[in-house]
Amino acid sequence: MEILVKQNRKTVKQKMSDILLDVSWAKISERYFGKSRSWLYHKMDGVNNGKPDDFNEAEKETLRSALLDLSERISKCAKSI
Repeated sequence: MEILVKQNRKTVKQKMSDILLDVSWAKISERYFGKSRSWLYHKMDGVNNGKPDDFNEAEKETLRSALLDLSERISKCAKSI
């Protein structure tokens, strides 16, 4: 009997579902990556031109840094109110 193991590999988009609608991904793509919004959307979906395409390690670090920078800027604004 063969047992298949289903992998629970989530896309970056799925991992960020909590903030997906609240963030301007176009601005993040332009400001931190210097790329178009469609480039970032394809990366988050894990597919580009019908082929699997994920963030490489450097891109993941850039995205991590961008989100941390944004969170710090939001916190600073909130504290100033």
